Amino acid sequence: MQKLIVDKKFNNKKVSEFLFSKFNGLTKNTLYKAFRKKDIRINNVKISEDMAVHLNDVITIYIVDDLLYKNIEIPKVYEDDNILIVDKPSDIEVVGSDSVTSIFEKEYSFISPCHRLDRNTTGLLLFAKNKETLNILLDKFRNKEIEKHYLAKIYNAYENLSNTNVNFKQYNTPPLIKEGAPQTLTAYLFKDNKKSLVYISDTPKKGYVKIVTSFTVLEKHKKENYYLLDVELHTGKTHQIRAHLAHIGLPIIGDGKYGINEINKKFGCKTQQLRSYKLKFNFITDAGILNYLNGKEVQLK
Repeated sequence: MQKLIVDKKFNNKKVSEFLFSKFNGLTKNTLYKAFRKKDIRINNVKISEDMAVHLNDVITIYIVDDLLYKNIEIPKVYEDDNILIVDKPSDIEVVGSDSVTSIFEKEYSFISPCHRLDRNTTGLLLFAKNKETLNILLDKFRNKEIEKHYLAKIYNAYENLSNTNVNFKQYNTPPLIKEGAPQTLTAYLFKDNKKSLVYISDTPKKGYVKIVTSFTVLEKHKKENYYLLDVELHTGKTHQIRAHLAHIGLPIIGDGKYGINEINKKFGCKTQQLRSYKLKFNFITDAGILNYLNGKEVQLK
C-alpha cells in the first residue's frame, strides 16, 4: 500500500498521470486492473475509473511494490573504502526519488554524488562514501584536478541537409574540425530555470557564466555525416556539452532539446548519444586520504 498527496503540478490532472509520474514501473495494464478491482482510493473513497485529482488530495493505492518500481541494475565499475564509481543508465536522475543515489542509499550508510549527469546521459558517476571524501572530491572538481571525458555522437549541421527543413541561421560558423587534434571552445552560458533550458553566447552578457569545452575527433563517418568525439569538460554547467556543441552547429544525435528532430529520427535515436566514459584523477595539491588515487584513470570499454 502506498499513500501520496497531490501537489500543485497535478491539480486537475488525471489520477493516472499523477501515478505514472510517481512510479517508474507502473504500466497501463496494472493501473486499469487496479481501477477494476477498486484498489485505488481518493481521499479514502474507492474509484473504478480514471478521474481528475486536486491539490492536497490523498491518493491511496493497493498495488504491490514489484509492480510499481522498475528493478534497475546499476553496474559498479570501481569501488574502495572511500569512493564508488558506477555506470549510470539512461532515463534516471542522479538525485531525487527513484534516482541512482536513492538506490544506493539503501546499501550504504553514507553515499553522495560528487558531480551530476543529465537524466539521459549515461556512464561514469562518482560517489563519495564518507563526508571527508566528499569534501576532498568537491574541492578537486572545483580546482579542475579531475578530468571528465565524454563520448558524443554528433551530426555536422552544415553538410547533407539539403533535404531537410533545418534553419541554418540558428547555427554559428562551425570550427575547423581537425581529426585527432584537440580543440577548445570558449563561450558563455545562461540557465533559464523556468524553461529548463540553457542559452549560449559567444560574448559576455549579464547573467551568463563562462564555459570551456574541449573536443577531439575520434571517428569520422563521411557517408552518414556524423562524428564520434571525445569531449572534455573544463567547466561543469547544466547541459553544457549538449548546448555548446549545438551552438556551433554540431548537435548531439538523439538530443530532443538542443538537437535536430529530423536528424534524430533519421538515426532512430530517442535520447542523446552522450556517455561519460573516462575519469582521471590528476591531483596537483594534497588530497589527504585520497592521495592513493592520484594518476588513476577509470574508463569504460
